[in-house]
Amino acid sequence: MGWFEQVDGYCERLGPGYWAEPVNAVTNAAFVLAAAVMWRRCAGRPMGRAMALVLAAIGLGSYLFHTHANRLTGLMDVLPIVAFILLYLFAASRDFLGLRPWVAGVVTLGFIPYAAALTPAFAALPGFSVSAFYWPVPVLILAYAAILRGRAPATARWLALGAGMLCLSLAARSVDQALCAAVPLGTHFLWHLLNALMLGWMIEVWRRHAAAGG
Repeated sequence: MGWFEQVDGYCERLGPGYWAEPVNAVTNAAFVLAAAVMWRRCAGRPMGRAMALVLAAIGLGSYLFHTHANRLTGLMDVLPIVAFILLYLFAASRDFLGLRPWVAGVVTLGFIPYAAALTPAFAALPGFSVSAFYWPVPVLILAYAAILRGRAPATARWLALGAGMLCLSLAARSVDQALCAAVPLGTHFLWHLLNALMLGWMIEVWRRHAAAGG
């Protein structure tokens, strides 16, 4: 299989054309909009602005995938998402839990074996296999919320809300193929809209925690 081999994994795509997935392509603007909002809100906070830049890159990578739709652009779609997860995990470990940067770095690297261990378990569950790699993320967010419940209850509530938003967006991503017959447009575009909202919110949670001196 070559890097430029066409990929057809969504209800909306009915051919190889650039605009074969117009709604899936255009809704990636939500990521860029969320990034622009958080870039402004995180003025003077380098970590927040770094996360906003990666959020914009998610939108760009996903746009390229839903227009060109090949294995190479598929990789460009996934890598910024992984980068955001790792960057946020580092920031959360350092700033929410108060870990030293090197310890937060070790925790961040631990996400890889953590996800590798849980992904097969989610893949074995009915309805979870399509997004199996992503489901360990809301579990991890809820774990951080539980840890912070006593020391930073507001941040814990905000994280729990973010985890709920992510579960909703993952559900939209997961049912796309299953609903093709009933919903020819598919539901993947809802993953874009909800995920952009969720990721912007997660940056806002970090900003609020930092602003409160947590």
